[in-house]
Amino acid sequence: MKILLADDEPSIRVTLSDDLRHAGHVVTVVDNGAAALEAVARDKFDCIITDVRMPRADGMQILRRSRELHPATAVIMITGYATGESAAQATAMGATDYIRKPFMNDEVLFRIDRIEAEARIRSENASLRAELAGRYQFSSLIGSSRPMQDVFRTLATVAPTDSNILVLGESGTGKELVANAIHHNSPRRDRPLVKMSCGALPETLIEDELFGHEKGAYTDAREAKAGRFEQANGGTVFLDDIDDISLTTQVKLLRVLQEREFERIGGTKTIKVSIRVVAASKIDLRGAVRAGRFREDLYHRLDVVTVRLPSLRERIEDIPLLIEHFVQRHGKGRRYRVDSPTLQALSTYAWPGNVRELQNAVERAIALAGESEVLRSDHLLAPADLTPRPEAPSHADTRTLREVLSEREKNHILAVLDFTQWHKARAAQILGISRKSLWEKLKEYGIDRETDSGRSDPRITTP
Repeated sequence: MKILLADDEPSIRVTLSDDLRHAGHVVTVVDNGAAALEAVARDKFDCIITDVRMPRADGMQILRRSRELHPATAVIMITGYATGESAAQATAMGATDYIRKPFMNDEVLFRIDRIEAEARIRSENASLRAELAGRYQFSSLIGSSRPMQDVFRTLATVAPTDSNILVLGESGTGKELVANAIHHNSPRRDRPLVKMSCGALPETLIEDELFGHEKGAYTDAREAKAGRFEQANGGTVFLDDIDDISLTTQVKLLRVLQEREFERIGGTKTIKVSIRVVAASKIDLRGAVRAGRFREDLYHRLDVVTVRLPSLRERIEDIPLLIEHFVQRHGKGRRYRVDSPTLQALSTYAWPGNVRELQNAVERAIALAGESEVLRSDHLLAPADLTPRPEAPSHADTRTLREVLSEREKNHILAVLDFTQWHKARAAQILGISRKSLWEKLKEYGIDRETDSGRSDPRITTP
């Protein structure tokens, strides 16, 4: 270690410095307090050994200055005038150890070895924490569960490559965050990451957004426009909800993936691009292929590497970590806590909106907490969702699993609609789905405000 030895007794300076150097340490020796203060201001030491009483400045001043400039530096105080009061004062000021004169040099060397070992452990712990942070928090993704560890391992392997990647996961599992992580950990990180949600655009606009158009291509095309592929040249294109694009657009997209070229709408000039495509789907595209809704050749072009994101109910053990993360994001510096019964309730809830729903729940609970530092269960979840799940179905309940899940989904949608006073855009945000998906759910379950709002126990008999 790098050690400063400050003592006005020549015998201690000579013998102790010799023994310290023989043990492999690098030692700076001074004979007064002023020189010690100058050394502390000029350099950083792993350990300072200082006499309490010295000319021009005492050991307490050296200790105080060391704590101000380098808090991690260990300080050993030595004195021939030891009292309980002075020892207590030195300890209160942050001294690592306090040794009375006369002493054997071996005693000092033993304590130095102990300080060095503790410093090594702290360094190893810091390295381990950094390693775990990089492993468990890949970009903005949070999780230490086994399913998320598998995701992190896959991302760390494939991000530096140039392969197309298909991200599969339910709404709210973090597919866009995965696209961010892939791009920013790839050689294309300094080029654009261009995103497009295929499910948020009408079919008539998707091709225009992807490929762009030339001036005069149609009535309102007063200027030429570059599409998303052109904008992303050299970088990455993220296509979310790719399962929502039509078969016609799929044909044109296949050409881009195969040849890395296309023409703008209304144009004849072939535009070549260097892009990486990350596509995301909320459904298993193999089923869509079998149903004839998705081209098999396009599926195989996209499915070079697949990243499957687990739903929140598949990684319940990550909920406390996620809550802590969202509290830091939305708490504006305030500390909030969630008690054990509430955590238990959160762990038994199905979380159909996944991590996005949990984030909205934490943000809502913070807004409703007022001056309290406790996030209440009824603010995190709707009252209907706090009902414990039964251990087993009754003998009279012979509904199929699909019917039971459909009923639970409908009841939760109704609870959220009631909470938002039937503000559908806000309800869709809380549920972690698009307004289009919410509209489809309302139609599927026959939910109507006049007949369903305020019902205490809405039921369905068909999925």
